[in-house]
Amino acid sequence: MEILLEKKDELNATLKVSMTEADYQPKVVAKLKEYSKTASMKGFRPGKVPQSLMQKMYGKSILVDEINNMLSTGITDYIKENKLEILGDPLPNTKEEGAIDWETQKDFQFYYDLGLVPDFSYDLKTLKINKYEILVDKEVLDTTLNNVKKQFGKSVNPDTSVEGDSLYCEITSPSGVSSKGEIYLERVVKQYLPLFINKSKGAIVETEISSLFEEAHVLAHLMGVKTEEAAELVGKYKFEIININRKEDAEIGQELFDKMFGKDTVTDEATFLSKLEDTIKENYLRESEYLIGRDIKKSSVDAISFNLPQEFLKRWLLVTNQGKITEEEIGKEIEQYLKELKWNLIKNRLAKDFELNVSYAEVLDAAKNNLKRQFGGMEFSAEMEESITKIVESQLQQDKGKAYMQTLDELLTHKVTNLISSQANMSDKKITVKEFEKIISE
Repeated sequence: MEILLEKKDELNATLKVSMTEADYQPKVVAKLKEYSKTASMKGFRPGKVPQSLMQKMYGKSILVDEINNMLSTGITDYIKENKLEILGDPLPNTKEEGAIDWETQKDFQFYYDLGLVPDFSYDLKTLKINKYEILVDKEVLDTTLNNVKKQFGKSVNPDTSVEGDSLYCEITSPSGVSSKGEIYLERVVKQYLPLFINKSKGAIVETEISSLFEEAHVLAHLMGVKTEEAAELVGKYKFEIININRKEDAEIGQELFDKMFGKDTVTDEATFLSKLEDTIKENYLRESEYLIGRDIKKSSVDAISFNLPQEFLKRWLLVTNQGKITEEEIGKEIEQYLKELKWNLIKNRLAKDFELNVSYAEVLDAAKNNLKRQFGGMEFSAEMEESITKIVESQLQQDKGKAYMQTLDELLTHKVTNLISSQANMSDKKITVKEFEKIISE
């Protein structure tokens, strides 16, 4: 078997595979003999079916299988041995091959198109990237404090309802069918809200149910039915108030300090507000790191110039996702796909050039830390640490190591972005939370 590489340009090439009878026939004969040993056919003893009959019955299918196996192995080996960097997979070029006569043809030629990884140069120092600092102003601090007070507030049952309460009611339909449910007044349409305000336990409100809420799923949850069934509910329903529920804000004091930061860690309001501000800054620091990573990716893709074999990639996407995506859909998504592919090529090139590697121990530690964060950062005993290690090792092996590869890619991306930020032209930029939210939404 002979394989030749024919380069069309810097991004596209074709493998020409020539195969003679001497290449494949020994494998076909050996496979026929293997079939003969186990073949069972009427009129012949097991394993005694004549070779000529086996050839007539199975020769063509065995020939096709063996040639396809040789092609697959031969092309894979050729690519590895010649260190060809390709995108996607080799694609058969049936136009070059023409029609194949499997009955009489002895020599074969096959053609496979390749998309080649382009060579490119880069200068990380030319990249201009913003290093964001998200400012924590009084408005942000006040909003966070109000959310904390609500989060750690206590539930009470007042005598009279006000806006923001929830009402546990017995609900009776026009036909007399009763059920129980909780109405959250913040979800009630504004024009109906006065009907439920300043009401006491035992009060009965009668109103049209179909327009009580803006969203059908809210009514569905209240009535315990499917969303499509809720849309069909009409008529005046009676709501008898069984209980009024209210969440009172927590008071700023030692109880709240302990719930937020641990017992006796904070003992006065000034320290509490200072630590709350530090917590907000830490959270926004992670958000700013996300923004920096996004800017690094965009700047790298925009600044490092090289082309990709777009037509080959469109064809490859269509073939590998046969039946799942149309040519029209690929046309709409190809630009975004090419940007993602370009970033991956840049990332892998930098990792290779700067010898950035991710060890199994790093992947394991990252996965363990992700799991631990779900427990709020609590301390673990040595026995628990061992259990977590076993759990994570099992998770990383599941689904053919999918979670392992995802974590490895995240860690490699982090190393590459750190490398770029250490060499690029970084500009400090202070932004407000509103400006941050606007950038994120873009």
